[in-house]
Amino acid sequence: MDIKVLTRNNVRCAFVCGTGKIITDAQSALDILINAKYNFDTANIVIDKHLVSENFFILSTGLAGEILQKLINYGGRIAIYGDYSHYTSKPLKDFIYESNRGKSVFFAATLEDALDMITR
Repeated sequence: MDIKVLTRNNVRCAFVCGTGKIITDAQSALDILINAKYNFDTANIVIDKHLVSENFFILSTGLAGEILQKLINYGGRIAIYGDYSHYTSKPLKDFIYESNRGKSVFFAATLEDALDMITR
C-alpha cells in the first residue's frame, strides 16, 4: 500500500494506491485512517473500489456498515471511486445515493469526481 497526498480546494486527501484488496475489514480501514491522520495530516481518504473487498458492496454482509461506522467514529471521511454500473442491487444503489447526499461517505465514478465530492 502506498499513500500520496492530493489537495483540492485547499483540502488534503490521502490517496490510497496499491494492488490487491487493501480494505478487507473495519480494522484495515481504521489502519489507513490512522496512517493518514498521523503521517499525512488528513482524515480524508480516497480509494479505488478495486482495493476494497467485494463483500463491502454486498450490504447483507454488514461489512460496509461496520467499516463506515468505524471511520466516522474516528472522524474519517472516505470517497470510493470506480465503476458501479454492474451492480443490480437496489439497496446498494439506494445506499450509494444516500451516502452521496451526506458529508462523510462518497461513491464516485472517477478519481476526479471523488476528489470533488470529498473536498466540497
